[in-house]
Amino acid sequence: MWLDIGIVALFVFGAYAFLQLVGWRTRGLSRRSKRTAESMYDQYADSPRQQRRYAREHGGSWAEGGQDAQHRSGPGAQE
Repeated sequence: MWLDIGIVALFVFGAYAFLQLVGWRTRGLSRRSKRTAESMYDQYADSPRQQRRYAREHGGSWAEGGQDAQHRSGPGAQE
């Protein structure tokens, strides 16, 4: 009888521990962050030379910079 109670108690404790661990991971992975795709892009971007080459090959223009670069007509344009 005590063995049965012990097995049930261990099972309940294991289920509780599993749910706590899953909840902790879910909260950790879904928390808000101040990082945006734009702020992380520099870490994964090609070098400026490769970006210019890719833009030339695909008929576009390339300008270094963030949102300001979208308003320029080319890489050497003055604002």
